[in-house]
Amino acid sequence: MRSADFEHGAEMPLEFRDPDIGGKQTSPSLSWSGFPAGTRSFAITCYDPDAPTGIGFMHWAVANIPAGVTALSAGAPELPGTVLTLPNDVRLAQYVGPNPPPGSGRHRYVFVVHAVDVPALEIDPTLTPTVLGFNLHFHTLARGHVTAWVDAVEA
Repeated sequence: MRSADFEHGAEMPLEFRDPDIGGKQTSPSLSWSGFPAGTRSFAITCYDPDAPTGIGFMHWAVANIPAGVTALSAGAPELPGTVLTLPNDVRLAQYVGPNPPPGSGRHRYVFVVHAVDVPALEIDPTLTPTVLGFNLHFHTLARGHVTAWVDAVEA
């Protein structure tokens, strides 16, 4: 997986962060290739493992992306109607840009594409990304990721 908007391991540009810190709450462009034969759909997640929660923080969870879709432009405006966007950890069914709490240090934002062996995961659209993760555990053929960093504002 890669993004035209930032290099793997680089700082996330402000545009893709929370509006409270000057961002636009826009998901970055993402593209992927090299997925295995038998891939029937894709899922994308964005996760902050460094959130001060003890369990991280899920910013975005999208499933049932058709196998023919191998890129999303910034803001993901072209998501087909079959795509399932689950509520993230603030209960919004959308991408939520990073805004680490003051004093919490440097955070990783890991965007993961999952190559899935079924055309659609049957998940109640009101459930959480954890339910998606559980289903992906049994249906993922391969994964790729790209990571960006964001520093918390000092208190």
